[in-house]
Amino acid sequence: MTLNDIRGKYLAFYKAHGHAIVPSSLLVPENDPTTLFTGSGMQPMVPYLLGAAHPEGTRIADSQKSFRSVDIEEVGDNRHTTFFEMLGNWSLGDYFKAEQLPWIFSFLTDELGLDPARLYVTAFIGDEKNNLPRDMESAEIWQKLFREKGIDAGIAALGSEAQGYERGMRDGERIFYYDAKKNWWSRAGVPEHMPAGEPGGPDSEMFYDFGVTDAAGAPRHDAKFGAHCHPNCDCGRFLEIGNSVFMQYLKKPDGSFGLLPKQNVDFGGGLERIAMALAGVPDIIAVCHWPILEQLEKISGKKYESATPADLAAFRIVADHVKAAVFLIGDGVVPSNSERGYFVRRLLRRAVRYADQLGMHEAKLSTLVGPAVEPYRDAYPETYAARETIEQEINKEEEKFRKTLRDGMREFEKLCESDAVKADRMLPGAAVFDLYQSYGFPIELTRELAAERQLAINEEDFKKRMEEHQDKSRTAAAGVFKGGLADASEQTTKLHTAHHLLLKALQVVLGPTVKQRGSNITSERLRLDFLYDKKMTEEEKREAERIVNEKIAEDLPVIRSELAREEAEKLGAEHEFGQKYPDRVSVYSIGPKGATPEDPQFDKAFSIEFCGGPHVAHTGDIGHFTLAKEEASSAGVRRIRGVLAKGQ
Repeated sequence: MTLNDIRGKYLAFYKAHGHAIVPSSLLVPENDPTTLFTGSGMQPMVPYLLGAAHPEGTRIADSQKSFRSVDIEEVGDNRHTTFFEMLGNWSLGDYFKAEQLPWIFSFLTDELGLDPARLYVTAFIGDEKNNLPRDMESAEIWQKLFREKGIDAGIAALGSEAQGYERGMRDGERIFYYDAKKNWWSRAGVPEHMPAGEPGGPDSEMFYDFGVTDAAGAPRHDAKFGAHCHPNCDCGRFLEIGNSVFMQYLKKPDGSFGLLPKQNVDFGGGLERIAMALAGVPDIIAVCHWPILEQLEKISGKKYESATPADLAAFRIVADHVKAAVFLIGDGVVPSNSERGYFVRRLLRRAVRYADQLGMHEAKLSTLVGPAVEPYRDAYPETYAARETIEQEINKEEEKFRKTLRDGMREFEKLCESDAVKADRMLPGAAVFDLYQSYGFPIELTRELAAERQLAINEEDFKKRMEEHQDKSRTAAAGVFKGGLADASEQTTKLHTAHHLLLKALQVVLGPTVKQRGSNITSERLRLDFLYDKKMTEEEKREAERIVNEKIAEDLPVIRSELAREEAEKLGAEHEFGQKYPDRVSVYSIGPKGATPEDPQFDKAFSIEFCGGPHVAHTGDIGHFTLAKEEASSAGVRRIRGVLAKGQ
């Protein structure tokens, strides 16, 4: 089955079980200050799992685009990718374990045809110190489900991952209890790390056994990971394909746990991983990136299936990184030196480096865009439609990087000719870091070139400098996010409403083609990125500022409504570029004066936007607004900042 087949069957299955199918959110998260990218299927659902009412009801399902920057260095093996899709279904105070586990088991075995004899599952062993019981209910449900397939599923209590490696698996065991590090979910991690008021609960994971055996017919296991194999082993025999989280507990102020009044289900299943299981092939790139691999084979003249280990890793890195960059650029993230754009730049530059390793020195990465987007033509038509723009961005970045490589090589040669390096036969860590930081010269390339010249690198000093750089980067990125608020403070809320007024004011002053392309709002200031191709004049800035303050002085009502998406679009409500929205959406309108929630008079409102809030009740609560700075952000995009008068 193709990814499209699996995705389609999944959504149809859950629709038949009463779930509203919602579209994927962008890879750039909205209203989430904790991360730069959407890295899981449940991320856009957090507000609803924490109690907010979802406009589509209590049963939701989707397939969510996801990107995990932390896996960039891991790509090259048989299972890691940076871009992937998560199949998800949620019960918001509706069904629970007795429905969830049979449904997902039926989907995998009956709908997709996975062999149930290849499936293994886990459950929460309990936590005595926190008085959290063992999840016997899930284990009993699993036993019944396997029994219905003619499989006698034994239960084993492994505990920790280390204990799993020590004990291993016995014949007939199929259900395994693990501790909270493996089978408990909360945003804070294990139970003892959870603050008061935080929800969490046990989870139950599903693993697929690829059935790889040794010459004697026994299951193959790489002992470098541990003495014995078990479902959470990393040797490659097992692959996690899904996880059902049962959010049923709430941590109390006294540190104990009680049951949530509404218990939720959060399921996430890796679309690409399920495809691997169906194909019986433990290679995620071969199964899910084949159109890109075929193009790479044509250009490089090398074959993926007979590649050397180094070339095999290069094939995988190029295929993954180009696909991830395609989807990130399609969602509005362009290569740059800061924030999200840095990761797109990093992906493309690594792809260039490894494409060169495959002998593709003259070929352009943009020739891989077509094979990357064609399989997603129906699932993500907006990405397919943007392919020419994506190609242009990739071409520009590749040209820049090839110049960087030339400049970096000159600096590297100078370094090698220095007296100190000739004497010590070692490259200083500071110089190597400067090549990386100032010239964008990849550290792996520096290592390769140094080895060719029989030179060592002061790795300890380089590592220290790199860690300092990464700590600074993480600190800088911690509060950076798209379209949301850094906190729910009064001042941030005021600036959020001012942000709506400013966007409309810019459209009045500069024209209706002005559209939002990014946002960052803290308690100190707002920042708005918008589509416009030239610098604003002082007169234009002052006029936009005047309009905002005029609407503040009018003390207009700020009204939230839920509307059908089509109705909101007909009213001209502003919404995120490239974002898909459910059938019913939350809309905030500002004005006209005297409007009430029962009679918002949208057609006469000053501003109408798709938005989840929060906002002030009346614009008069905002205070005096001042435009602080306007500058270029990227090609065709301007950035403007605004503040409120102190004390307001």
